[in-house]
Amino acid sequence: MKIEIAIVLILVAGGLGFFIGNLLRKRLSDTLVSKAEELASKIVDDAKREAETITKEADLKAKDEVYQAKAEAERDAKEKRKDLQALEKRLQQKEENLDKKMNLFDQRDADLTKKDQTLMNREQALVQKEERLDGLIAEQREKLESISGLSSAEAKKILMDAMESEAKLDAAKRIKVIEEDARETADKKSKEIIALAIQRYAGEYVAERSVSVVALPSDEMKGRIIGREGRNIRALEAATGIDLIIDDTPEAVILSGFNPVRREVAKIALEKLITDGRIHPGRIEEVVAKAEEEVEQTIKEAGDQAAFDLGVHGIHPEILKLIGRLKYRTSYSQNVYQHSLEVAFLCGIMASELGVNVKQAKRAGLLHDLGKAVDHEVEGSHAVIGAELARKYGESPKIVHAIMAHHEDEKPNSVLAVLVQAADALSGARPGARREMMETYVKRLDDLERIATSFTGVNNSFAIQAGREIRVMVSSDEVTDERAVVLAKDIAKKIEAEMTYPGQIKVNVIRETRAIEYAR
Repeated sequence: MKIEIAIVLILVAGGLGFFIGNLLRKRLSDTLVSKAEELASKIVDDAKREAETITKEADLKAKDEVYQAKAEAERDAKEKRKDLQALEKRLQQKEENLDKKMNLFDQRDADLTKKDQTLMNREQALVQKEERLDGLIAEQREKLESISGLSSAEAKKILMDAMESEAKLDAAKRIKVIEEDARETADKKSKEIIALAIQRYAGEYVAERSVSVVALPSDEMKGRIIGREGRNIRALEAATGIDLIIDDTPEAVILSGFNPVRREVAKIALEKLITDGRIHPGRIEEVVAKAEEEVEQTIKEAGDQAAFDLGVHGIHPEILKLIGRLKYRTSYSQNVYQHSLEVAFLCGIMASELGVNVKQAKRAGLLHDLGKAVDHEVEGSHAVIGAELARKYGESPKIVHAIMAHHEDEKPNSVLAVLVQAADALSGARPGARREMMETYVKRLDDLERIATSFTGVNNSFAIQAGREIRVMVSSDEVTDERAVVLAKDIAKKIEAEMTYPGQIKVNVIRETRAIEYAR
């Protein structure tokens, strides 16, 4: 680059000198021309010297840069050679290791091949032995069948029947021993706890039932309830959803409907209208609306009162409303609200005797029939519905399980669940608590006797204690004492599977041996 600059300077200086010389020749005298030429020559010489200096410096610098680049290239080459040597050494070591591993794998492969051959030889020997054994077994089976006169299938069936009978007898003996040992300690204690719980709970003997009949002050009121061309009774039925039956019953109106809450609203509204005396469609709608508010308030107060009486707190308001609705539900004529309170108190008493959490037991007892407060639009058993509602509104898993298991929709796996079962059975089974229709009662007795007599060895069966006990008379020749234990359990399981009943049913299997002789 500097060389090029020097050349340019020389050319510029030369051109300048030539121009100045020509100019001076034309305008100045010869003296001035000569001086100008000398000056131009001097300028040219200076430019040449400067150009030579710049050229030498450029050459020296270029040589220095070449030298440095060469030295740096040699250093890089030296380092790369060193890296290549190290890499070559590592590759060589890896190659040696791979060779060693290949040798080891070859040795193992040879060993495995040898072992495979040995195993194949053994397998062939075993196959041959199995074939010989199968032949010997078939030969022995033929000899046994010819000696005994039975086929192998018949002999197997006889052997299995004998083993099954022996196993059942052993199991029955073991069950009998375990039950006797358990009864010695558990029966007395359980009776004490149940008796104490019943004694300590002083509840009403017969619970109040929902009323569906409204008394009238006189038969003239029937005409006013019906109204002109039946407009009043139609308005009342449309507002409440309940059918009003006005027949020949003196001084009474019958309210008919499947929803007990609506029936209660209709009852309250009709009583208010009768007392007020003003009966027309506009007044009917106003009174029905007020009656609905009263019933809702009564439901809320009933739920709050139940929780207060039991000392159970923290229950979701929606659950308390459902508990209050139980006041208008009945089961076998037993009021479900009173039944739930009774079960809760019994659970608390038995829990205190057993050392279980009393608050939790009362809570589970109060909520166990929660599903009965839901209308028929929701499908499923009341235990499952109640458990789902309790889970939805934040009840603990133990409470949810106790609700689910109180009718065996789920196997009980806690003391709390068993307590709820026992208290529910106590509340429903006591005399006077529930009532059944005569047809249902007779059918249940027939079903009990039919199930009992369907088993082999049963001579007669008798349902007694209003269907709470079934006595089964068995043949002593066909049923042993041990077999009687198994038979009682089988009958109980079949009753549980095929029948629906409140409380529990006792299965009593009776076996006796009689010796009769005549003196002549």
